[in-house]
Amino acid sequence: MRRLVLASLAAAVLAGPALAANTTPPTVAPKFESVPQDAVLSYNLIGLNITDAENNTVGEIKDIAIHNEKVVGYIVSVGGFLGMGERYVAVSPASVALGYDADAKKWKAIIGATKEQLKSAPEFKYDGKFKR
Repeated sequence: MRRLVLASLAAAVLAGPALAANTTPPTVAPKFESVPQDAVLSYNLIGLNITDAENNTVGEIKDIAIHNEKVVGYIVSVGGFLGMGERYVAVSPASVALGYDADAKKWKAIIGATKEQLKSAPEFKYDGKFKR
């Protein structure tokens, strides 16, 4: 058991420099922000159903793609049942209207597309560096 613990610690220590080699530290001092009350947090979006204009559920936000410090896409699950047969598409954040329903006390996401349009969109695959 002791050898397993020591081997795990050694692997963690040796992996640190390898991970650090891929990322350069920022050259500026940290900047702190105040978050506006009408901002949405990522945990509010992950798992959020997206509806069309007629309030039909057309997909679910499964992930958020960030590039160069900007949100560049919502990874949306469409089709399938209980995780079987679903496929993913990357949707531009500009295509999704987000709002907070104060009466229902929950976030809403609306897109100007049907489920069929989302199903026929180019597929996003969790592979390569995106592999889960």
